[in-house]
Amino acid sequence: MEDLAKKLGADIFGVADLDLVRDYPTIPNNLLEGFKRGIVIGVKLSDAVFDSLPASRPLYAKQYEVANATLDRIAFILANEIEKRGYKAIPIPASKILKNTNWRSFISHKAIARAAGVGWIGKSLLLVTEKYGPRIRLATILTDMPLEAGEPMKNKCGSCRECIEACIVKALKDSNFEDYPKREEVFDVEKCAKKLQEFAADPDIGYMVCGICVKVCPYGLKKSGGES
Repeated sequence: MEDLAKKLGADIFGVADLDLVRDYPTIPNNLLEGFKRGIVIGVKLSDAVFDSLPASRPLYAKQYEVANATLDRIAFILANEIEKRGYKAIPIPASKILKNTNWRSFISHKAIARAAGVGWIGKSLLLVTEKYGPRIRLATILTDMPLEAGEPMKNKCGSCRECIEACIVKALKDSNFEDYPKREEVFDVEKCAKKLQEFAADPDIGYMVCGICVKVCPYGLKKSGGES
């Protein structure tokens, strides 16, 4: 599956043991029933776009749209191939906020990715990878295909506060954790969502994107050459 995913354009591929995330919220509550593995795929976003924020936010919004569509296409093809091999598979959309869910979707792609060993959950509550930092988008395929799973990664942010200091609405809390924290302990989702709705209402942007916490993460900066 990894070779096919990479051929289709994925930059990131990992497999999670779903037993590690069964306590996390899903919509519906029984979404994971009958599935043993979560395949996570990711695509990298443009360093130049992030490094030019906030001026480049309209460009980031378009790239966000294209990345999500790309991931959905890859996930659809992978799920179809898995079914052709006699197993079950459900592709989960890269980005889909559901109504009356307090800004949640079907499942946390970040939780799956962390369990797969793709990266860790940073103080920004984003997935941070060694290679790309948080400059990525993710999607998931749930399956019963007996794939070898990776090992979860613990938080590597240490004493860094770059995302906390840079947040334009001060929605991030300076918290310490190793695994996957409770969202309310790390992040004021309402503060963030209110600002993202303002950006979505801007005709030049049109999506709930900000990107500042992504921009300043040292892991992404080191790889993009944007670090001073």
